[in-house]
Amino acid sequence: MTAPVRVSSPDTRWTPGDPDELALRIRLRAVRMVAPQGFGYLGQALSAAEQVASLFATARPGIDRLVCSPGHYVIAPFAAAAELGLLDDDLVSGYGHNGSPIEAIGTERSPVVDYTCGSLGQGLSAAAGFALSDRFRGSTARTYALVSDGEMEEGQVWEAAIFAAHFGLDRLTVLLDANNSQVDGPVDTITTLEPIAEKWAAFGWHVQDVDGHDTAALAEAIAAANAESGRPSVVVCRTSTMHGLDCLPPGTDGHFIKLPPELAEAALAELTTKLEARHA
Repeated sequence: MTAPVRVSSPDTRWTPGDPDELALRIRLRAVRMVAPQGFGYLGQALSAAEQVASLFATARPGIDRLVCSPGHYVIAPFAAAAELGLLDDDLVSGYGHNGSPIEAIGTERSPVVDYTCGSLGQGLSAAAGFALSDRFRGSTARTYALVSDGEMEEGQVWEAAIFAAHFGLDRLTVLLDANNSQVDGPVDTITTLEPIAEKWAAFGWHVQDVDGHDTAALAEAIAAANAESGRPSVVVCRTSTMHGLDCLPPGTDGHFIKLPPELAEAALAELTTKLEARHA
């Protein structure tokens, strides 16, 4: 089988267009991906859609790197790639099926991203390694890493943060999805993470704290991170695992959303109507 196109492919070209529309399309595509099974990591796509859309609008194809640290978040890059023609629909339709390269939790063979991991907390180490190796090679590549707030409970994240700051890896930018959601419940009921921004600043990072569903704010923050010199950057993105899908019942478990047929139909109808309204 022909390998799917990767973001790092020199031949890759995409036209993201309006990031707000791409975020909407990511949500719609993600619903289609999980609907056949009736459950899945839809909440991660809902919370990270604008971040992923903004990264696809920023990253230079064939040059920059995209790390998706939490493996279950890979649904969002998969959905974006499908919408931009980087993944065949036939491949994406196999999302989460046995034997499919489009797995529900990313692995070393996952397309689109340059690195992802099922074990939480390891992605930032890989991203820092990419950034340092690119410096040694004289490359102008930037590394963008999508990290979740729950991963801040892992010590390896902070070891990598110390490492990146020590080496002044200013071509490394983390988008931290602060959606306050993990498998055991709201993150703040498991471990106190706040003050998140101040903690990263104390570790020597350039920090910005933004609405993670505001693409204009994200674009400005990513531009500021790219202009930063001498230290890595983190954009703390405040988000919700239910954002952009009003039909979800109150109290829905955003970490692993159950989507029975009637709810899937309602979600598809809602998002399709929103997309059509943008072109009315």
